[in-house]
Amino acid sequence: MYAYTEYDQQLLKERVAQYRNQTERYLGGKLSDEEFLALRLQNGLYVQRHAPMLRVAIPYGMLNSAQVRVLAEISRDFDKGYAHFSTRQNIQYNWPALELVPDILDKLASVQMHAIQTSGNCIRNVTTDQFAGVATDEIEDPRPYCEIIRQWSTFHPEFAYLPRKFKIAVNAAESDRAAIKFHDIGVEIVRDAAGNTAFDIWVGGGLGRTPIVAEKIISALPRKYLLSYLEAVLRVYNRYGRRDNKYKARIKILVKALGVDAFREKVDAEWQQMKDSEMDLPDAEIERMKGFFPAPAYQSLADNPAEMVEARAENLGFDAWIKRNCTAHKQSGYMAVTLSLKATSIAPGDVTTEELSAIADLADQFSFGEIRSTHKQNVVLADVRQDQLFDLWQQLKALGFATANIGCLTDVICCPGGDFCSLANAKSIPIAEQIQRRFDDLDYLYDLGEIELNISGCMNACGHHHIGNIGILGVDKKGEEYYQVSLGGNSGRDAKIGKIVGPSFFENDIADVITKIIDVYVEKRIEGESFQSTYERVGMAPFKERVYAA
Repeated sequence: MYAYTEYDQQLLKERVAQYRNQTERYLGGKLSDEEFLALRLQNGLYVQRHAPMLRVAIPYGMLNSAQVRVLAEISRDFDKGYAHFSTRQNIQYNWPALELVPDILDKLASVQMHAIQTSGNCIRNVTTDQFAGVATDEIEDPRPYCEIIRQWSTFHPEFAYLPRKFKIAVNAAESDRAAIKFHDIGVEIVRDAAGNTAFDIWVGGGLGRTPIVAEKIISALPRKYLLSYLEAVLRVYNRYGRRDNKYKARIKILVKALGVDAFREKVDAEWQQMKDSEMDLPDAEIERMKGFFPAPAYQSLADNPAEMVEARAENLGFDAWIKRNCTAHKQSGYMAVTLSLKATSIAPGDVTTEELSAIADLADQFSFGEIRSTHKQNVVLADVRQDQLFDLWQQLKALGFATANIGCLTDVICCPGGDFCSLANAKSIPIAEQIQRRFDDLDYLYDLGEIELNISGCMNACGHHHIGNIGILGVDKKGEEYYQVSLGGNSGRDAKIGKIVGPSFFENDIADVITKIIDVYVEKRIEGESFQSTYERVGMAPFKERVYAA
C-alpha cells in the first residue's frame, strides 16, 4: 500500500495543528457555530443525534495492522469501545468528545491516517473492489490508479467547495464489485484495441433522493489522460451544477438535465484546453505508483492442499464457510477471506476494540499484515494460505466473524439509521436484526442463493436500499416509523434501481413481509434461478399480491 513521504507526513502534521487551533478558538467563543461548521466538516466531524461523529478515511479500503491497532486504541480511549465500517469503506466513531478530536487526528496521523475530505462538498474517499490485486477476473490492479486519483483530489483547490459531495469508484474486474454505475464518476479499467490499459468513464450515477444509473461518457480513454479528463468533468460540474438547492446539486441532476450528449460536449470542450499538457499522466508516475503495491512474498504452493481437503470433508461448517466466505485467488495455494461483520444482534459493520485488535493480529498471522474494508461492511484478509484456512476459521469462530453468510439474505448492508443519525426517519439496525433472526437457518439461506438486502433509515440512502435485490427504506408517517420495500435493484454489471412494491409497512411486520417475498421466489423460481432473475422474469405482481393479501 502507499507509504507516506516526508512531505505527506509534514502536511498531515500541519493540518492537525491547524484544526487543533480552530477547535480551541471555537470552544473559546472566538468562532461561531457557522464559522466552525465548514472547518469541522473538512476534518470529517459531523454533529449527530447524540454526539459528534468522526469519519476516518480508508483510501480504497486498504489498511495495515498497525493502523488497525490505532483504530482500536481510539475506539477504547475516545469512544465507547467500538467503531463502525461504512459503505464508503471508511470507519466511523459515534461518540468522540469534540474537544478531543484533535488528539484523535494526531493519533491517526502517527500511522498515516486522517479524516480529511470524508465530509463536505468535495471529492470523497475513492473506493474500489475489495479483491483488487488478487481477483482472478481482474484486468489490472486498480489500486495504483485509485492512489493517483486520491493524490490529485486531496486538497485540490478548485474542488474544495463543489455544489455537493462527489464520489469516485474504480473497477478493473469482470464483475463490478465497486458499484461504479452508482457513483458521480465510475472509472472502469479496460483494454483498448491495441491491448493497452485504458478507461471507460461513467458519469452521473448516484443514489439518495433521486437514484440514477450512470451513463458512459467516453470509451477507452488512454491512461495518460485520466487526470485531465476527470478534471474536465469536475470543472463542468463545478461551473454548471446547481448551488441553490442541495437536493438538485449532484452531478446526476446536471447530466440528466443536459442529457449525456450535451454534457459530453461540454466536457470535451474543456478537456481540449488541458489535454496534451502538464496534466498528462506520465508513464513513469504510473510505474512509480505501481511500486507501492507489490505482490506479497507468496510461497510456491498448489491449490487444494490435503489439509484443507480433509478438513472440509470432516467438518461441514468449515466446508460451508469456504464456499461462502472464501474467494478464489490469482496466486495458487491462496484464497481471499471475508470476515462477516453480520452476526445476528450486532449492528452490521460494527466492531469492538478487542475485535479490531484481534483482526490486526490475524492479519499479521495469516495475511501479510494487510486488511481491507468492503463497501458491504465486511472485512477481508486478501492473502491467506489454503493450508492455514482451517486454523483461521477456528479463530474466527471464536471471535464471531465466521458466520458463513456472505452474499446471503442476512449479509445485510445497513446504515446506522435513527439510533445515531440525525437525518434518519427511522431505525434501521433493529430491522436488520429482525430479518437476521427470522432467517437464521443457514441451510435455507444457501438454498435461496445470493440475495442482496439493503436497509436505509432515510432517503439519503447510506444503506444503498435502491440497489438491493430487496431494499428497505425507513419513512416517517406522522411521527411513526414505517418501512417501504423495493425489489429488483442491482449494483453490479446489470445495474438497476429497485421498484417500490407499494404502501409502506409497520416496523413489526417487516420480517413477515420479507418471508412472503421469499416464499413467492421459492414457489416461482426455475431450478438454479436466482432471486433477481426470478423477479425479472415474473415481475412485481405476484410479490405485491402476496404481501398485501388479507
